[in-house]
Amino acid sequence: MAGPGPKQASAYRREAGQWLIEIRLRELRQLFHHLDPAPFREKDLDPAAEEYIEDAVREIGTRQPARLVIHLPPGERLGDEARTLPDAIAHYFQYRGGQTRVELQRLLRRAFANLVIGLLFLAACLSLHGSVEALGTSALITEGLLIIGWVALWRPVEMLLYDWWPLLRRARRLEAIARMPVELR
Repeated sequence: MAGPGPKQASAYRREAGQWLIEIRLRELRQLFHHLDPAPFREKDLDPAAEEYIEDAVREIGTRQPARLVIHLPPGERLGDEARTLPDAIAHYFQYRGGQTRVELQRLLRRAFANLVIGLLFLAACLSLHGSVEALGTSALITEGLLIIGWVALWRPVEMLLYDWWPLLRRARRLEAIARMPVELR
């Protein structure tokens, strides 16, 4: 049976081939940020609830079948807000996934702009290196120009090689949560 390792298996139950991410509430309002004045379907989730759901999906894995189960007292399950809860949760995580994708695009644009700046600075350093070397200046200065030119590329290359992966993983995780079935019990 494919699934998460022992640590994840002990933290979440399985039912009908799906991992259950369970939240127990006394009232439906607990799930949402209390200061958000938006209509119910567009309200932000409580930060602790969002973090719990996202951490659970991180542990279980986005490729594993999972279901979000919200346990509510019987009176809370009957209202209009309870009926629209799956849509509200999906809407929230779609929105957050979109925000994360925008953040990813901004990072990549900034990385490419920084790369162009770094390459231009490297070209200037190489040009200056040749001029200073022709004058017979100290090797310390000429080698320093080469080093500083290459160091200017460090951050743009780091951004392009490493910094975007966590944002892409988070966007995929949030999008997986948005597609996850929500059940009220």
